[in-house]
Amino acid sequence: MSKVIVVDVGKCYACLGCVVECAYKQAGAGEEVSLATGVLEHAACAVMAVGSEPVPLVCNHCEDAPCLTVCPTTAIHRTSEAGPVLMDEDRCIGCKACVMACPFGMVRLRHNGNTAIKCDLCADRLARGESPSCVEACVTGALELRELDDVVAETRARAGAMLLAGLGRQQ
Repeated sequence: MSKVIVVDVGKCYACLGCVVECAYKQAGAGEEVSLATGVLEHAACAVMAVGSEPVPLVCNHCEDAPCLTVCPTTAIHRTSEAGPVLMDEDRCIGCKACVMACPFGMVRLRHNGNTAIKCDLCADRLARGESPSCVEACVTGALELRELDDVVAETRARAGAMLLAGLGRQQ
C-alpha cells in the first residue's frame, strides 16, 4: 500500500515547523546549523497563503507522476510501484521538464539552478517505520501520514453521504 501525506488546512497556523524540519532533513544538516546559512533553500514542502488562510503544500507522489514521466534521465524514479517518487540528483541535468510538468508546483530547481529538488517522503524514515520529518514536526496535526487506500475510501464515503444528504433535501 502506498502512503500519502494528508493535509487538514483548518489545523495549520503557518508556524513553518514542517518547512524548517524538511529543509534540515533534505540538506543533511544538524539542527546546530543556523537558518542563516541558507538551509531553507533545501525545503521540499511549503506553506502558502490562500486568501488569509495558510495551506501546507506537499508532494502528492502521484500514481501517474507527470514529473517522473517527463524526466529524460530517469533522475526522477520510483524503486517500487507503491513507493514514493524519488530524485537522484546525480542524474539530474537541470532541464526543468519536471518543474514544468508538476501540476502542484512541488518540484523546483535548487538555487544553483543545476538540479531539481522534490519531496522524497523521507523514504529512509519510512523504511524505519517513522513518519516524514514534516509530519513529525507538525505540532497541530495538520499533516498526517496515511495509507492511500484508506484516504480514498473515506473520501468516497464522505462524498456518498453528501450526495445522499443532497438528494434528501430535494424531495
